Amino acid sequence: MKKMLKALGILLLVVVLAAAGLILWLSVTEFKPAPVENVEVSAVGALGQVDPEEELQILSWNIGYGGLGAKSDFFMDGGKDVRSADQEQVLAYLNGIKASIQALDPDVVMLQEVDLDSGRTYRINEADALALDASAHAMNYACDFVPFPLPPMGRIYSGVFTTTQGLAIDEAERISLPCPFQWPVRTANIKRCLLASYIPIEGSDKVLVAVNLHLEAYDSGEGKIAQTRMLKEFIEGEYAKGNYVIAGGDFNQIFPGGLEAFPNTHQDLWTPGLLEEDMLAEGWRFAYDLSVPSCRLLNQPYDPADAENTQYYVIDGFILSPNVELLQVEGVNLDFADSDHNPVMISVKLK
Repeated sequence: MKKMLKALGILLLVVVLAAAGLILWLSVTEFKPAPVENVEVSAVGALGQVDPEEELQILSWNIGYGGLGAKSDFFMDGGKDVRSADQEQVLAYLNGIKASIQALDPDVVMLQEVDLDSGRTYRINEADALALDASAHAMNYACDFVPFPLPPMGRIYSGVFTTTQGLAIDEAERISLPCPFQWPVRTANIKRCLLASYIPIEGSDKVLVAVNLHLEAYDSGEGKIAQTRMLKEFIEGEYAKGNYVIAGGDFNQIFPGGLEAFPNTHQDLWTPGLLEEDMLAEGWRFAYDLSVPSCRLLNQPYDPADAENTQYYVIDGFILSPNVELLQVEGVNLDFADSDHNPVMISVKLK
């Protein structure tokens, strides 16, 4: 009995020391971005400027890192899988995403959950695979080993990615958003940000500021609120400079009227926050489409026939400054074939 207790004591000590060592290592190597950082812009060929006389098409899409298509579920949404696709499936999803973007033919593409060097996507550089003419990527998740759940998620290097077709990006910035998580959970968690890309306009010293965002998902709600407040302050500041502002992405909050269009019947699982129409300053507006769900719950692989266990949301869209005219907004129904989100596309014109 004494030998057994001693062995158990040694085993417990080893486990405690290993856990302490892991937390120490994660703390030392924690991703700690500055409040504002310049982001490298890659460009191919001679690129143009926004023509204020022409329509501009902008697409936003959370691509689910090429691992969360129709065949996938996810443990954080009530599913069971941590890594929801093998390498062949990731490549198939990624090729489908690329083909859809090419078919939609937007001028500006704002993507979320784009992996650069992650175990879950077999170290595929998705930004390289999806880049058009000018591109910028801002990291929001950088960790060599995410130790949860079991089996652990492992290495994740991912973020938001903006790429243009025929248009230059003069510069890009990563703006850090408040992180709602405390140590030690924070050390291996996502660090949300805005990616602001400054696109030149013909005949003007002002610019189009394309703000790519992916706000907090799995928090108590306070994180989303703080991040939304900071987003609002940033875009209003850019508009005050005389710039044109379009903020788009995955808000992880339901747009006004979204609950009426797609009632939440799975409140015991993942529940987004709510966006209120009156949160915007005078002249600003949301752009979203209630006729097509922009996101599905990942509690199971996609089965549209199983209405009882399928939950939809409208959490993806845009905010437009008063000097940007909305001509059309469309949720593009791709039946969640290659991502747990559908893309949202707008046509706008600068006033």
